[in-house]
Amino acid sequence: MIEIKTKTKWLPIKINEEILESTFIKLKKRNNNVLAIVPPTKPCFYKLFSIWQEAKKRNLPHILMHTGQHYDNVVGFGMKEFGYDKIFAIDLQIRGDLSQKSAELFIKLKEVALFLKKTWPHINIIPLVSGDTMSAGIVPIAWAFATNQKSIHTEAGLRGMSPKFFLRFKEKDNQNIKKFINKQFNGEWIINRSEPFPEQIDTFIATAGCQYFFTPHKLNEKHLVREGYQKKDISTIGNTVVDVVKLKKEEKIKKSIFELYPKLKNGEWLRMDIHHRGNLTKKRFESIIDATIELVKSGKKIVFIELNATKKALEYYNLRKKLIDLSQKNKNFLFTPLWEKYSHVIEFIKSKHCWAILTDSGSMQEEMNELKKPCLTARFNTDRPETIMMAHSNMLVPPISKEFIVKVINYVYRNNNLRKKMSQSKKIYGTNVAPKIISIIKKLFKNKNSMFKWAHEELRIYKEKYQNLKYL
Repeated sequence: MIEIKTKTKWLPIKINEEILESTFIKLKKRNNNVLAIVPPTKPCFYKLFSIWQEAKKRNLPHILMHTGQHYDNVVGFGMKEFGYDKIFAIDLQIRGDLSQKSAELFIKLKEVALFLKKTWPHINIIPLVSGDTMSAGIVPIAWAFATNQKSIHTEAGLRGMSPKFFLRFKEKDNQNIKKFINKQFNGEWIINRSEPFPEQIDTFIATAGCQYFFTPHKLNEKHLVREGYQKKDISTIGNTVVDVVKLKKEEKIKKSIFELYPKLKNGEWLRMDIHHRGNLTKKRFESIIDATIELVKSGKKIVFIELNATKKALEYYNLRKKLIDLSQKNKNFLFTPLWEKYSHVIEFIKSKHCWAILTDSGSMQEEMNELKKPCLTARFNTDRPETIMMAHSNMLVPPISKEFIVKVINYVYRNNNLRKKMSQSKKIYGTNVAPKIISIIKKLFKNKNSMFKWAHEELRIYKEKYQNLKYL
């Protein structure tokens, strides 16, 4: 018999009772719903900002709950930039890898649920999660198991898709780049939920743990309906990224990105950020890095953003020194850490000095559509296919080889008509999205809509007066 000792030295849960009391004190009737907005990661800090602000503006009872998924000074900087850091009512302080963070969320949310029921038994907390983060996946499931209540999912229905002609992709069959791009814009697409990993798993299980859904695009709604979710529980309203992009476009920045990196003031640059796990596999990652080096040597101006995962991969494959040396020897290459401020990202992309980005980020594909700049996505599939199929502001550049990546990027760079077409693409993610979300949630709360429905309720045989939490 072998015994494996487990490591469970977890940080304590932080509860700000003063914030909770100030929120709950006015709510004295039984079964008062309070929205718990959960911004756990760098993208969520800005995507949920307008929802938080609108909830305050419309006097919707709400609190902020931080899981701790992104907490360090770099990826967690958005907490300070958007003013979350001192007003979290609950901070779960999770740490570690995916498995540890997931396990902590289950246990800690159970403890939070017990504490809230004992201290404020008349309050019913409804989590609101966004997108496809690990926290978005685990929080609704953990909360449902702890309270018999489901959650609300914004940016729901993100499902990976690939162009059908990518089946058994062969580089030699895709040498005509014009045809390669047109088949993406106008060809048939298929479901391909294998990536991004683990985000596709996160968004799928998030859906299972939620009762109501806000989808960014009709395509996302179709995915959910196909999977068996009720259309009456889905609202297609756009993506809150448009709210924050508008806010940041109008913001006056104290210190410009061009002051921090004066190199960027000259010419047109391609901004690169690569960090998803699929692209950190050997063949893909080496193809991307080799393509970067080749493009720089040919004279292209490239700014390469190093995220935490990117740094680890560069070190693992012994490639980091190559990029550092390349940056030191070439004025047309800039190798930087992750830009802390979202404001700087928006400032640079909307400037004349950014002609396009090469990314594997999901949210960047949305932002480029809103900012009307070409997006080149270094993946074999995307969970934002509408930006390619409908908007034509984005295209996939599968990282099959150095040569193929270089060929596609050079083609787009030299093709002014294509760049103009991608820059004039239709915006597809709506306007003033947060007010629409809060209006619907206020109506749900006013009508005492349950966040969990038994089969007899779903079939409209009879309805409970309210959801009893005796199952804790």
